[in-house]
Amino acid sequence: MDNLTHTLVGAALAEAGLKRRTALASATLMIGANFPDIDVVAVPLGDSLTWRRGPTHGFLALAILPFVLAWLMQLYDRRVRLRRTPDAAPADFRQLLILSAISIFTHPTLDFMNTYGMRWLMPFVDKWFYADGLFIIDLWLWIALLVGVVWARRAKWPRPARVALAFLVTYIVVNLGITELGRREVGRQYPGTRYMVGPPPVRSWGREVVVDDGRVYRFGTYAPGRGLQMGVNSLAKGDDDPAVAVARRDPAVQGFVRWARLPFYRVHRDSTGTVVRMGDARYTGVAGLGWASAQVRLP
Repeated sequence: MDNLTHTLVGAALAEAGLKRRTALASATLMIGANFPDIDVVAVPLGDSLTWRRGPTHGFLALAILPFVLAWLMQLYDRRVRLRRTPDAAPADFRQLLILSAISIFTHPTLDFMNTYGMRWLMPFVDKWFYADGLFIIDLWLWIALLVGVVWARRAKWPRPARVALAFLVTYIVVNLGITELGRREVGRQYPGTRYMVGPPPVRSWGREVVVDDGRVYRFGTYAPGRGLQMGVNSLAKGDDDPAVAVARRDPAVQGFVRWARLPFYRVHRDSTGTVVRMGDARYTGVAGLGWASAQVRLP
């Protein structure tokens, strides 16, 4: 999920009553809700897909990062806050650890909910898992959490934040249910095929469908009550050109190759050589264009 959603979840946990447990509780919860995204440092290095939602998001990180964050918060407490206000009560390390663990766990759990994927088993197994329940930026979650946090702060009453968190859980369960219904319908009509049933932006009651139909990807929609409706357009996979197999072995694109869930390829040849462009149909749609791509130049 986007970092605003993660931050609002941390803030809602704080306003629901957890901020009373110790000094720096609110800050710990909001920082912890974003803490696994320290892997963002890999983005400017040009190898983000190798690291994103990997080692800092997996089960091992969930066991280690709470201690790191709790230590950092206690260090800040001793070196900064208590020096500014010597009479203030010091932060309780045990409580900081508990709050860090709670907030950090919410991060990969929410990331798992969308079609981008999560690597729970990193750094041991580089395998992506998908719940396909929420769009990566969900307007309804923004509204519910923001209202709950602001209301709770202004009223100095934890109930609005608790209601917002209850809505979050209920909303996720309902959306996972819609995805499961869509998967069953696609599996019934296209047995033995690979497919994705994922949420579109805003229209969380519907699903976008991509079916791997051999040499092409077919696109459609699903919604409870309306059922599965497949369109007439398709996207050629283009994986039968020998250049594709060579390009896929290039070390520079291994992160993309492992991440691409519905890959397709376009080969362009000219006097300077061969260029293989790779894309992922879950984000490019019928047009075959978008940010989810990589490129290899062959001699």
